[in-house]
Amino acid sequence: MPSPARETRALPNPLAPVSHPTETLLVSEFQFGGEFVWHPSSELVTQSNLQQFIDKHRLGSYKELMRKSTTDIAWFWNAVLCALGIQFYKPYSQIVDLSEGKPWARWCVDGEMNVVHNMLDKYAGTEIDDRLAIKSETEDGTTGTLTYKELREQTNKIAAALRSLGLGKGDAIGVFMPMVPEIVIAMLAIIKIGGIFLPLFSGFGAAAIVSRLNDAEAKALFTAEGTYRRGKFCAMKPIADEAAAQIPTLQHLLVLKQSGEWTHEAAGSVVLNGHSLDSLRTASATATAIQTERTSGEDPMMIIYTSGTTGRPKGAVHTHCGFPIKSAQDMWHGLDLHPDETLFWMTDMGWMMGPWEVFGTLLLGATMMLYDGAPDFPGPDRVWSLVDRHKVTALGVSPTLIRALRRHGDEIVHRHDLSSLRKFASTGEPWNPDPWMWLFQNVGGGKLPIINYSGGTEISGGIVMGNVLTPMKPCAFSGPLPGMAADVVDENGNSVRGQVGELVIREPWIGMTRGFWKDRQRYIEAYWSRFPDVWVHGDWAAIDDDGLWYILGRSDDTIKIAGKRVGPAEVESVLVAHPQVSEAAAVGVPDPLKGEALVCFCVLKQDANGDIALAAQLKENVARDLGKALAPKEILFVRDIPKTRNAKVMRRVLRAAYLGEKLGDTSALENPASLDEIKHAAVAQRA
Repeated sequence: MPSPARETRALPNPLAPVSHPTETLLVSEFQFGGEFVWHPSSELVTQSNLQQFIDKHRLGSYKELMRKSTTDIAWFWNAVLCALGIQFYKPYSQIVDLSEGKPWARWCVDGEMNVVHNMLDKYAGTEIDDRLAIKSETEDGTTGTLTYKELREQTNKIAAALRSLGLGKGDAIGVFMPMVPEIVIAMLAIIKIGGIFLPLFSGFGAAAIVSRLNDAEAKALFTAEGTYRRGKFCAMKPIADEAAAQIPTLQHLLVLKQSGEWTHEAAGSVVLNGHSLDSLRTASATATAIQTERTSGEDPMMIIYTSGTTGRPKGAVHTHCGFPIKSAQDMWHGLDLHPDETLFWMTDMGWMMGPWEVFGTLLLGATMMLYDGAPDFPGPDRVWSLVDRHKVTALGVSPTLIRALRRHGDEIVHRHDLSSLRKFASTGEPWNPDPWMWLFQNVGGGKLPIINYSGGTEISGGIVMGNVLTPMKPCAFSGPLPGMAADVVDENGNSVRGQVGELVIREPWIGMTRGFWKDRQRYIEAYWSRFPDVWVHGDWAAIDDDGLWYILGRSDDTIKIAGKRVGPAEVESVLVAHPQVSEAAAVGVPDPLKGEALVCFCVLKQDANGDIALAAQLKENVARDLGKALAPKEILFVRDIPKTRNAKVMRRVLRAAYLGEKLGDTSALENPASLDEIKHAAVAQRA
């Protein structure tokens, strides 16, 4: 099926300052609108979780569900908790309390529960016990599985060991490990004893770990000797040791050895020989010791730190009846995940999609697939081979990952049996149409839906998402998830349609962060300070004539050139549409005449020639599609673009490297070598 036409239109920008009423934010027809390319079958609709939920509550239609879920939030989230079978030790007296205002909504008031009980304990003696909870593979090809029963037993052992060390309710414990089954065990053991789980990117340096664990006053840290990336051993234990020496509150270091054995060391000092946890497990493995801690539904369960462009990292606080419930609901309603399915998302536990995958699959009784390694090692077909071998039914990707894999061609996809796949899911960044269509046509055979997903760490998942009831257009979202009272507004907070505005949320939802750790005011300033009782997310969004939604990138990434605003994704879509370009990133740099000028970085496909002629052609393409005023000042060809481990392009860092400015927080950067090439390219261009 051909890509939608590349016809451009300029839409009024409702967020432009009053003094510049003629500014526009450009949105191309192929990014905002286009033709439907996928339609659900009647069988898929009938069997979907979403339609069955609609039918059960006699709502008549998806539209009616959306209306009721956002105008009667207490009814909706109570219905979700019941449908998910969430068990409470003590029932809640009220589903939501807004007496302190929407930013400080309290959920499951007076209720007592521990989410690990709902993920593991309640399955004991049921048929789910023998179902696979985890499939796993490491870069060297080692595979493994854990049933729900085995996962519960392993979790209980580590929880008993933690209790024997004096750790318990309210204690913050960091996890700095590769994406192996033991990281899930550590996570669940922490939550089981009532502790606070602090996930950390496996690629962090010591400084990033120190800032986060000091902020949370962590008492223990799980780590591993190391992991492999592209066949090379990457040590993690020395980084953990360096960090531990700088965290006064840290008492314990729990280390996963290459042999699979756990050892314990006293943190903050050099310990040459740690001792095994086996003795701790044996001494404390009684029924009482491994009992799941009885916690309040609103007790902190996890703090996920996110990096901003300035200031210290923000610790988003999440509770037992918050993040896990939202994760499962999104996976259930949006992704249409069923208990017989295997979900594989290319992620790291330090990105919210890691905990999201664990909470959602286990609450739904499904299977998660974990992979620790590079997605293109030892060959560019690694992702497709993982789907083939482990019979993945739902594959989660980022647009950046697909742009990188696409340059290797179709043949490597077709050499693998992908018949187990039922759907794709995607998050991380806005799509460009050409990579979206490549995934849809060449990997999915034009039959599988690509369920777009956009939200954030503070959301506990998605604001907008696709679903299996709604026909799809390239790059589009079906709309807000049930329970999310999302809207697109102008600079005065008024709803707009058919033009670009700010993405907002008008009502609380169960997964919203309970604020930033020890920084209430920063939370209010970040999300609630622009309009009264309205969450402003910081994304450009638009809704087309068919009611489909589009996320057009972060509003703080917007580039302003000669009075016109353009989102990076808009420029990048033009660039990657060229048959020789695999990836692209666009940033604005200071310009004395235009205010800002456009500088673009392109990664080429194999055998492509990055010469002056190609650069000129790419400049012409951007000028043709977006207007002459937006023609790039420079096109630079590079081998890699700076990205996080979860494949988000770090445009802020890219721009700083090009300009020779301070890079700021680069703790989440996966490929620091890419910055050296960009710096050299910038110096050569100026010479």
